[in-house]
Amino acid sequence: MSDINFDVVITGGGISGLIAGIELAGSGASVAVISRGDPAVCLSTGCIDLLALGNDPLSAINELPPVHPYNLVPHTIIEEAIVKFGDIMFDAGLPYIGNVHSNRKILTPIGNSKTTCLVPRTMETAPQDETPYVHVIGFKGLKDFYPSYITSNRSNTGFSIYDAGVESTMSISSRFDDSGFIEEFIKWLRSLEIPDGRIALPAVLGLTEPLKAIELITESTERLVFEIPTLPPSIPGMRLFRILKKALQSKGGEIFWGLPTASVEKQGKLIEALTIETHARHTRLNAKAFILASGSFVSGGLYADMKDKVQETVFDLPVFVPGTRDSWFGNEFFTRGHEIEKAGILTDSSFRPVDAPYENLFVCGSILAHSEVMKNGCGHGLGLATGLAAAKSCERYLS
Repeated sequence: MSDINFDVVITGGGISGLIAGIELAGSGASVAVISRGDPAVCLSTGCIDLLALGNDPLSAINELPPVHPYNLVPHTIIEEAIVKFGDIMFDAGLPYIGNVHSNRKILTPIGNSKTTCLVPRTMETAPQDETPYVHVIGFKGLKDFYPSYITSNRSNTGFSIYDAGVESTMSISSRFDDSGFIEEFIKWLRSLEIPDGRIALPAVLGLTEPLKAIELITESTERLVFEIPTLPPSIPGMRLFRILKKALQSKGGEIFWGLPTASVEKQGKLIEALTIETHARHTRLNAKAFILASGSFVSGGLYADMKDKVQETVFDLPVFVPGTRDSWFGNEFFTRGHEIEKAGILTDSSFRPVDAPYENLFVCGSILAHSEVMKNGCGHGLGLATGLAAAKSCERYLS
């Protein structure tokens, strides 16, 4: 077994873990991030949902129940987290549009609107109502995006289908990273008789330079052009994840990817080390402090057995569980607000877990109890805010 020493080890490579790692590495700490695989952010729209209540998401936080984890974070820290995120994305060439005091709409692949806060510039010109005509471009054989879903649910809409020669979101996106392919696509697009209005494409306009593709298509067609998030896998989610991952590495952070945690070493009130399984031998990651950012059920941070027990899968922390299993779900599965969404880790104001003895462990992201991410529409926003807040608490502990 090999040993590596860090100041901080973070379990979970999603948006909360990465922003915590970027903050700590930027302050001079040696940081490692462990992840069992690509995080849930790669399945997301790539937009930052701060809080989908009302038009002013930051002010609407005051309307949440007192137990919601947003109420552990000062509004100044929430604003700071959004600014830091915006700076990272701008520097990487994929700026985000929006601010903490204004929600906006994006068009979904089924033709309705979704409330969010910050969007990548590739989605900036999505219509905020049904007034403008939208011409949707689909791709032959692409099973993650059907323009007819949009035209059947949204008035004032038409569509055309392009044959890109490949049929998956990843393959089509890779083709848009080729300027020659973009030229051929624009040539085809200009041959169409599209009514006045906007042009919408599934979010496949390249993994590396989607803005370049948007600008070329906009200039050539003299129309506003925007992307629509597709079903997973999500190219905007992958772009977001890759940029944050690269930002962490640029500050010296190390990433251990695709490696599960094999064991945890504890001594009294301290977590001392995590051991990860590698192909040849196990590696012990020793650290002065740890951050749990492993996500909720979807990411495997929580696991529910067939009875009433919910387990936290890394440190075996106490989990708040809302009642018995028969009360966890409502009668309609797709209705928001299932009780089980409240399950998670309770923390104090410094983001240390309550009813656990560890003074060098901090928790952030959707694994926090009472988050109710789906109900409140607050996924990535909560991840950024609590990730930064937990990192600041960790910084104070290390000092």
